[in-house]
Amino acid sequence: MFYYRKNFAIVLALLLFYSTRAEKSTSSTCDRKCGGYSVPYPLGFSANCNIKLNCGSKQQMEIGKFQVQKVTSSSIFIDLPAKCNRSVQSIHSLFSKNFAPTKNNSLLVQSCSSAVGGCVIPFTSLMGHQWKLDGCDKNSENISCFTQQLTKNDLDVLTYDDVEGTKCKYLFSAIAVEQGNDPAISLQLQVLQLGWWLEGSCQCSNNANCSIVHFAEGKKGYRCQCAEGYQGDGFKNGTGCRRVSHCRAATLMSGGCGKAAKIGVLAGGIIAVAVFIAAVCLPCYFARRRYTVLRKQMTVKRLLREAAGNSSVPFYPYKEIEKATNFFSEKQRLGTGAFGTVYAGKLHDHEWVAIKKIKYRDTNSVDQVMNEIKLLSSVSHPNLVRLLGCCIEGGEQILVYEFMPNGTLSQHLQRERGAGLPWTIRLTIATETANAIAYLHSAIDPPIYHRDIKSSNILLDYHFKSKVADFGLSRLGMTETSHISTAPQGTPGYVDPQYHQNFHLSDKSDVYSFGVVLVEIITALKVVDFARPHSDVNLAALAVDRIRRDCVDEIVDPFLEPHRDAWTLYSVHKVAELAFRCLAFHSDMRPTMIEVAEELESIRRSAWTTMEETICMASSVGSSCSSFGRIGSDKSCGRMNFKKAARGSERLVVVEQRMDSFQHSVGEVKDSSPVSVHDPWLSGQSSPSTNSLLGNVVH
Repeated sequence: MFYYRKNFAIVLALLLFYSTRAEKSTSSTCDRKCGGYSVPYPLGFSANCNIKLNCGSKQQMEIGKFQVQKVTSSSIFIDLPAKCNRSVQSIHSLFSKNFAPTKNNSLLVQSCSSAVGGCVIPFTSLMGHQWKLDGCDKNSENISCFTQQLTKNDLDVLTYDDVEGTKCKYLFSAIAVEQGNDPAISLQLQVLQLGWWLEGSCQCSNNANCSIVHFAEGKKGYRCQCAEGYQGDGFKNGTGCRRVSHCRAATLMSGGCGKAAKIGVLAGGIIAVAVFIAAVCLPCYFARRRYTVLRKQMTVKRLLREAAGNSSVPFYPYKEIEKATNFFSEKQRLGTGAFGTVYAGKLHDHEWVAIKKIKYRDTNSVDQVMNEIKLLSSVSHPNLVRLLGCCIEGGEQILVYEFMPNGTLSQHLQRERGAGLPWTIRLTIATETANAIAYLHSAIDPPIYHRDIKSSNILLDYHFKSKVADFGLSRLGMTETSHISTAPQGTPGYVDPQYHQNFHLSDKSDVYSFGVVLVEIITALKVVDFARPHSDVNLAALAVDRIRRDCVDEIVDPFLEPHRDAWTLYSVHKVAELAFRCLAFHSDMRPTMIEVAEELESIRRSAWTTMEETICMASSVGSSCSSFGRIGSDKSCGRMNFKKAARGSERLVVVEQRMDSFQHSVGEVKDSSPVSVHDPWLSGQSSPSTNSLLGNVVH
């Protein structure tokens, strides 16, 4: 008898709890209706609502002076009609503690004091189109695009400082990118997307998923969304989540859904039974859920071990990774890329390592991690970055690499680190990188195609020795065919045009990308730069045009001073010729990576030839453009005058002097702490969608 009384007391207490909660919910004074519109918790139109919107005089939803188009479980879409001379400050009200514009927007701005860096739209091209232009005339300024790629933080939304940082006076309009539950993506013109959240830690109901939102000043918020098969707002203090019902049971019992809704007593009894079952079954549910999570982790670990083969890649506990990175401190962040953030860390108080924390997106991210582990654990080359271990605890996917203190080749070419690299160092880096790629293509069976060769994936150690990194997009080639078919991926400006056109991936696709890197080494120009004339936006196209017209001197990095000595002049031109062949449109016309590596090694070794031989080689190099010219006017090599060379010397005095000064700078780098360096270790995005977009712009 005591047993039954105890169970009855539990059920009664639970019923009282849920009825009290229901009364509290219904007695809430937050007004969630405005005319014919209604919004879910936590949004509303009165002062005591968690996130307050305005209900305008015409019964329209508003935020500030802007009309709300629609509200979803994660976003608020604002109408932002095209208008000239609208100040940037006018959208200040769209930045609050509970909402802000997402990075899925492209802001169209005017009258900028400095280049924004995105696209530039001639204003005349908008005249007569679907834009309703307010306050504009034909003399209005051109429009620049400010997009998410131009912000260097890990936030999920823009800050007002981001917008002010554009140094633009006027906000013309915006383009929002909306992606629903299906893969389709829609561009909405004259619309601004706001993301909304509640401050604090997750307070979601059962059967709801919690999404963390990172916003200004390092703060975090959250949103709740019911899992598939459930409906409601998903919040504990809201309506929660309830299973979607087709009213079949009510139909059988009472002849229809409308009639079933009137039987309150019966519904109350069903609720009581459901509460009792929940009280009994919840412990079993959570135990089973924990078992499922653990089993999934073990499955992933097994797959990772299989991917690693017999190389026994170490698995580090998550606590050790946290300790090594000081709980992923911002001070130890090296950079953020398309697929993750890289931190400097020390494991077991040993040497520095690079710890890459993969951004979780979907199941493909696990495949990508396993792909990189499989490939890196199966190769061994002094110019390929070494994988030291991994970690998969707590839903995290983390890879540990050897630390590369001198960052990326891209950072040095763009003067983000140091004043510039001497030509001898650049040529050595190119030769070492070519040897590594040739090894992947020829010494492995089946061969490995990297698919993302670029200057930001070429890392430099203490002695500026190069290491090729980031094998997340790499694929194994087919031994019985010359190419494999796969959807184009890579980084804009580096992608093989034939690969992009017909989806045929081969070793020559990496050759093309490496040809772009060679042009970067010679010119130190950006691969894609909208600040250049339209025909020169794509560096590969620019280089092919200048090399074809024998005008290499127009694009050579002035830091190299190629006319300073005979060998530099000769070798720069030889590398330019090699890059030209690598960038051939038809893959059959390109050399193999073995041929590229051998030719670069030959050019590098030519620095050790005698002075007479070097000057003789230089005499065959000319330019029809301007400053290079020919060294000496006499066709006889022996009669040429070059004061800085010592006759009979086996290397150029100029090369020795420049190398000595550079070695001094290397010594300074070795003494610096890697934690103090905040330049991006990974940069650029690798996505098919970006490739397609930029491909259309460039071509």
